[in-house]
Amino acid sequence: MYQQFLLSYETELRLYLRPQRQLKMDRTKMSIQQLITPEKHNLGGFSVQRILPSETLKMVGPFIFFDHLGPAIFPAGKGVDVRPHPHINLATVTYLFEGSLLHRDSLGTVQEIFPGEVNWMTAGKGIVHSERSPESFREKESTLHGIQTWIALPEIAEEVEPSFSHYPATDLPRWTQTGTSATLIAGSYQSHQSPVITYSATLYLALVFTEGSQFQLAPIEGLERAVYSVTAGLFLNGKPLEPYRLAVLAPDESVDIRAGAEAKAMIIGGAPVGDRTKYWNFVSSRSTRIEQAKRDWQDRRFPAVPGETEFIPLPDNSDHGSSATPLS
Repeated sequence: MYQQFLLSYETELRLYLRPQRQLKMDRTKMSIQQLITPEKHNLGGFSVQRILPSETLKMVGPFIFFDHLGPAIFPAGKGVDVRPHPHINLATVTYLFEGSLLHRDSLGTVQEIFPGEVNWMTAGKGIVHSERSPESFREKESTLHGIQTWIALPEIAEEVEPSFSHYPATDLPRWTQTGTSATLIAGSYQSHQSPVITYSATLYLALVFTEGSQFQLAPIEGLERAVYSVTAGLFLNGKPLEPYRLAVLAPDESVDIRAGAEAKAMIIGGAPVGDRTKYWNFVSSRSTRIEQAKRDWQDRRFPAVPGETEFIPLPDNSDHGSSATPLS
């Protein structure tokens, strides 16, 4: 009996006196539910890191697609040419760190986007758009670097009228927390509210760190959250986070994000909107809606993009899109 008591006492003492480093590692494990490694896709001249969907995770909140573009260097005369392609029942979001893109859509929109700005296109019942490098980008060697995401619309809003909104960088909430610059792309966080119109509870933040700066990410009731490391140099609760990794966070944990060097991160999340079916560039809560969209595209019943003449045939079998349409 005494030996059992002594063994139990020694075990509790070791746990109590274990190194602080071990405690930090345990806290990190509790904070991170899943760590997603991207698939690298070569898109003819540049590559993307595709985070969502992955084999083990389809969505974080309403985010159903996440591509990290570049950074890609294009020689003079070259650029991105994503031909017209369709979407339904989702919103596409473009946010750049470097370079520019020219958006055209079947509503007649023509909008160039620059770093720090937001292009938000609500596909709703159906829209077609193209993404190309503008002539000014092609005049000299240029770099493209940014994030492309799709956000699944809630069922009640899946068939809304399509629309497009552009938000200048000066319209987005910006603040500094412990040396880290934060930009609220969409949704709300603490006392900040983005002007970007969303259809469900959304969290989308861009963080820029200086060496030694930090950001305390608070939990938000009912919202899923994840941290994406755009660059190296980041630590989650003291543990290094490799670049191009999506750390899916526990729902009720506050997470400390620190930087050992200049670094960038994105925070995505929001309220879950339920399961979705995804085929090529189509997303819907209803598989029958996907089948209808496929027929409509094959029969060219989608509206055309003014000034565009190219057509992408429907892929025979597609889980997350053909190489011709990575940019939303």
